[in-house]
Amino acid sequence: MLTAVVALAVAGLGLALATQAGRLLTQRAFPPQGRTIEVAGAALHVVELGPRDAPGPPVVMLHGASSNLCVMQHPLGDRLARTRRVILIDRPGHGWSTRERVADSTPAIQGRMIVDALAKLGVDRAIIVAHSWPGALGLRIALDDPDRIAGLVLLAPVAYPWRGGVGRYNKMISTPLIGPLLAHTITMPLGWLVTEASARGVFAPQRMPDHFIRDSATPLLLRPREFIANAWDLVTLKAAVVAQAPRYAEITAPLTIIAGDADKTVWTHIHSRPLAATVVDARLIVLPGIGHMVQHAAPDLVASEIEAIAGRVVRQAVAAQ
Repeated sequence: MLTAVVALAVAGLGLALATQAGRLLTQRAFPPQGRTIEVAGAALHVVELGPRDAPGPPVVMLHGASSNLCVMQHPLGDRLARTRRVILIDRPGHGWSTRERVADSTPAIQGRMIVDALAKLGVDRAIIVAHSWPGALGLRIALDDPDRIAGLVLLAPVAYPWRGGVGRYNKMISTPLIGPLLAHTITMPLGWLVTEASARGVFAPQRMPDHFIRDSATPLLLRPREFIANAWDLVTLKAAVVAQAPRYAEITAPLTIIAGDADKTVWTHIHSRPLAATVVDARLIVLPGIGHMVQHAAPDLVASEIEAIAGRVVRQAVAAQ
């Protein structure tokens, strides 16, 4: 019995040391590319692209779960930045952003942090482009700070409660004591084995782009503090959308929703279709045969819809003068 305990302790120590070494190597391989903005409860990593004096409101891009701002930068953000000011944000706790309390995981709390960061950047109104998880976040900002929203473009957004949960492992990782123990020992070694297969599943039925794992800095997710933050985001999201969904009819900002009818990660009939039927100024585009990663599958279409909302905002501003 004692021998087994000692062996287990040695194995745990070895995994913890391997995780710390892996964390350092991963951070060296994928360093921050932007600046850090301090807000209440977080330090947000922000990358700005494109001309700061571009006409129309800036485009603020928010990435989904298990990812970071690179997912929104390539190819969509880079494309938009040819003519527009683009602001990419690592959500609190993700990428190179931190948050002081791991439980600050809800769209309401993260929305306040992002609005504070935009204010410090001198951004009064923006077009929010959000993929997946932060569909709920963009909607929450539109509810809590409507004057900050010039328009919303939501890509395969989460908006409503769904059947089931978010995976047993996420629940374990968000459990006190057990979660940090797992995150600091086995998560990174196991993660290296399953990351590529998991990413391919999210892209299905489309093919994952070559070098996506590298180009998107996805290995940053496997660091303990980010993996824990991501799990908290996922396990608290359902209750958050239950609370905010009854208010969606209050949203008056122009909203474009783009989703795929082959999305098996965020079901279009549960989220996008009811949302489009509820928000007064909503436009829904459902792409046949397209899965969850619509910004990769149809970047030209997504960019054109963002441009359409930006043009509409500029015309309204001119007409109001």
